[in-house]
Amino acid sequence: MSKQKIELQKRRLGRTELEVTCLGFGGARIGGDDVSDDDAVETVHRAITLGMNYLDTSPLYGESERRVGLALADGWREKIYLATKTGTHPKWRGDYSASGTRRSVENSLDLLGTDYLDVCLVHDPISMDPVVEKGGALDELHRMREEGIIGYIGLGVREHEFHKIAIDTGIVDVILTYLDYTLISQTANDWLLSYASESDIGVVNGSPIAAGRLSGLEPDVSSNLPEDIVAHNLWQWSIEKNINLLNVAIQFCLDQSLISTSLTGSRNITELEQNFTAATTPVPKDVWDQLEAIL
Repeated sequence: MSKQKIELQKRRLGRTELEVTCLGFGGARIGGDDVSDDDAVETVHRAITLGMNYLDTSPLYGESERRVGLALADGWREKIYLATKTGTHPKWRGDYSASGTRRSVENSLDLLGTDYLDVCLVHDPISMDPVVEKGGALDELHRMREEGIIGYIGLGVREHEFHKIAIDTGIVDVILTYLDYTLISQTANDWLLSYASESDIGVVNGSPIAAGRLSGLEPDVSSNLPEDIVAHNLWQWSIEKNINLLNVAIQFCLDQSLISTSLTGSRNITELEQNFTAATTPVPKDVWDQLEAIL
């Protein structure tokens, strides 16, 4: 008897109407020097084969865009929704002008081996002024959307007030929040998620496992940072109770219906499959009860 394929739930990405899998592929880790081109390509292919249909990358992530381009050749591009970013290319970092935005997007298209992006996000501005001003990044992305080069426009940043500014422009369709909806911190839940929902903005959640702190390995507490201490406490709890922390961390994010997709970065197929298993394995109710008590 053949084994039934486990499928990821799909959710509507706000007004884009894209139906994205609740677990997406974050391309940061396949851009590193510790990953080969072949391993990166195999990992992307495996993600798509498992059913993940949203892939996020950036010029900031080392060799990621070029490697994603290699992986999406020969018909793989049509199997996924592809997102990249502008404003953080190492050569032109912080350039949110119209010309800089177009140059960045065109460079990304070349590396990715495609002639269109499903989503392009403005990435990590330190001020929203050059992004929203006349002739700035959003104006140029809007022009490129009209040209058919970009499907939808987004903003990926930590500051929730920046997200609000972007939403209020009426131009942005998607926001990406990073490290702010995890077991450690849920600041995105204070008001941002509901605000985005009211405007029918799609929400992408970056790093549900808190940059690896909730992967199930013992977190380093030498920094004495509050987030590392909380992560270590959660890790100790999971060890004492024989609970899969990775499973709980990812399921916690998937349980938030106002988030369309959560991105996990995987260096290789092993990490990818661990994340996929965590995303498709329900967490027993008694574990949620224990977690609520310690949180």
